[in-house]
Amino acid sequence: MGAPRKIRKKYKTPKHPWNKETIDKERELLKIYGLKNKKEIWKSISKLKKLTRQAKNLMGKESEQAKKEKEQLINKLKKYNLIDEKSKIEDVLSLSIEDILERRLQTKVFKMGLSRSIRQARQLITHGHIKVSGRKTTIPSYIVKDGDSITFIEKSSFNNPEHPERIKEEIPKDRIVEKPGELKPKPMEE
Repeated sequence: MGAPRKIRKKYKTPKHPWNKETIDKERELLKIYGLKNKKEIWKSISKLKKLTRQAKNLMGKESEQAKKEKEQLINKLKKYNLIDEKSKIEDVLSLSIEDILERRLQTKVFKMGLSRSIRQARQLITHGHIKVSGRKTTIPSYIVKDGDSITFIEKSSFNNPEHPERIKEEIPKDRIVEKPGELKPKPMEE
């Protein structure tokens, strides 16, 4: 059997958590992306800081190993569709927390129109109704890669187009009220 490993946090909390601007921004992100708690925001911020720290370290180096690591970092970010094909290592520094949160499975399910709300998208994922590239996934924070297909699993009752919770028609554009930062579902293609 072996010694159990020490489980460590995968995020860092803000230095000043009671700052009004920080609280307001976190509350807005919780509402827009349907996150469970602020810990999910802090995990995403930690992922972003890790990427920018790695990019800053690589920008100052010109060795053969640094060139390989730059290429690997850029390929990884292209795979997750965080940067485009012609991006350089300097473009990693311009990434924001919203870019990371947009790639979450919960956000993708809602934007594809598989759910009526961002909260329902989270519920569908945790209850095991969604599969990503043929594999059932129950993690709302899963970062979706560029070529992944997102659908309902075959056994799910949501797979039936006549299910009462499925979005059936496209919402007319004159009924959509746009607010800054509001997510809108994309109608399903049948």
